Amino acid sequence: MKRPLAHAIGTQARYLKLRFLAFALLALHLVIRTIFPNPTKFSDVLLYNLVAFTAALVALTAPIFTDRLAALSIFFAIFLWAIASTISSSNSFSTYQFAPSFVDIGYSLFYPLILFGTLRALTSRNRFASIEILDTFIIIFGTSSMIASLLLKSAMAQFAGSSTTVFFSIVYPIGDLVLLAMAVVLVALTHRGMRSAIFLTGILIFTATDAVFLWKSATTGYAFASLLDDGWLLGIALIAESLWHHGSEDEPTNERVSSVAATISLIFTAIVLGVSATRRSAIPLVALLPALLTITLSFIRMALALRTARHAAGDRILARTDELTGLANRRHFLAELAGAGERDLSLLLMDLDGFKAINDTLGHEVGDRLLQQIAIRFQRVTDGQTMLARLGGDEFAAIVYGPPLHGLECAQALRATLSYPFFIDGSAITIDISIGRVINDGNGELLQRADQAMYEAKRGSLGVVLWQP
Repeated sequence: MKRPLAHAIGTQARYLKLRFLAFALLALHLVIRTIFPNPTKFSDVLLYNLVAFTAALVALTAPIFTDRLAALSIFFAIFLWAIASTISSSNSFSTYQFAPSFVDIGYSLFYPLILFGTLRALTSRNRFASIEILDTFIIIFGTSSMIASLLLKSAMAQFAGSSTTVFFSIVYPIGDLVLLAMAVVLVALTHRGMRSAIFLTGILIFTATDAVFLWKSATTGYAFASLLDDGWLLGIALIAESLWHHGSEDEPTNERVSSVAATISLIFTAIVLGVSATRRSAIPLVALLPALLTITLSFIRMALALRTARHAAGDRILARTDELTGLANRRHFLAELAGAGERDLSLLLMDLDGFKAINDTLGHEVGDRLLQQIAIRFQRVTDGQTMLARLGGDEFAAIVYGPPLHGLECAQALRATLSYPFFIDGSAITIDISIGRVINDGNGELLQRADQAMYEAKRGSLGVVLWQP
């Protein structure tokens, strides 16, 4: 026992060093940048991006109490961001230039991955469903389509480059707004703890840095290798660090939040497509791609929701139905009887006569088929006012709503269905039934009294017996 414990302690110590290393490298980078403000390959390519890659490893090695999908999603988000940052900073020093599309793709993929990780990290993982995953991407693509359709055309008149370049320029603030809104909503709706506080602080710092960067780029101009760049590193380092802190295990997942947001995104996407169909020049073509993705994902979500609803309905039916005969099971029967109150009804408790001998001589398979055929005959002579149930084995029951005479007629009709033989595998099987009947007189104990009447009928071969005081 000592060696595994020592190994676990050693592993935790290494991971603690890794977490400390991310912030130590960030502090070192801030010191070097303050002392030596001019950009260098060491500080602005190697050291800067090493902080981001270290933060990605911190997320990947998060402890087991953190949801693994959340950790993996945040790891890949930070890892792709670090790759895009490395390419971008390398282009500032090297004569060989990587295509800017690699940078745009890396930075853009950061948003859906970090948003998915946010949902997993800040909500109860046991209740997170595939529909919520689709809602996440519907929100992303729907919001992107909506904002792009409103801003892209005017932005293209102010920014140089192709529509794709302008589109990626607009995706970043859209992603920041959606990410910040989602984090704030989830933290507001869940039990706030250390994880939520650190995570939200990281998101706030990251999105605020993005906002300042975009504002400077549009006004005074962005200066590469400034202190502003370290805001992104601090934000993602805090996001990764938050996974090492306990969240509240009973944090409720408000499924309406994501579904309502996805519905709103879908409505605005439909408006975008409608305007595009009537006024083709009003909506840029680039904005139609996320709109079409939103519609496609919405149909997939609808199909999953319908399948989930069918499965839920099927589970409810199975929970109330006898698997062999299709009649109500004991649980459903007892619930119905308990809820009947003082309504006029007759309770019939029925037990087959001689079923055990049939089961022993012809086999259980024939016995099961006999029970199925008996259930079919019973259903043919009962109406919608009667609830039939199989309580188990060869015991059946019926709740017959209406006056006592109606209950007597139903009992006689049920017994009459067994007056002619059953034919199973060429064998003619004859069987009888004993029925105990009790009227709901408000004195309770209907089941016990019906059971007494049934055994009296069985002992005297009387067929149907009404319980009497």
